[in-house]
Amino acid sequence: MLENYLPILLFVLVGLAFGIGPIIAGGLLAPNRPDSEKLSPYECGFEAFEDARMKFDVRYYLVAILFILFDLEIAFLFPWAIVLEEIGLAGFLAMMVFLGILVVGFIYEWMKGALEWE
Repeated sequence: MLENYLPILLFVLVGLAFGIGPIIAGGLLAPNRPDSEKLSPYECGFEAFEDARMKFDVRYYLVAILFILFDLEIAFLFPWAIVLEEIGLAGFLAMMVFLGILVVGFIYEWMKGALEWE
């Protein structure tokens, strides 16, 4: 019974070799000659003048969440469009409910001013 899992084990081992192998090879073969210029902080040609841990406005996160939301919407729409003929009217109506919920959420965000930057 364990021989049935051999292809899975080989797949995992080859995947790990392809993922970790280049990292190890780069660490062993790449030249490593650090100097003060390479190790200095760089931000547009001058030294950083603010703390790297500054707080972002909450609108930044709202826009990011909206981007992810509509990006996922496209990820769901593409396979749905491919199999639309097979799933028929029930699949069409289910996707329209899904899109309707997204549109209601988008209108809510728009009315609350989350899309206005300033």
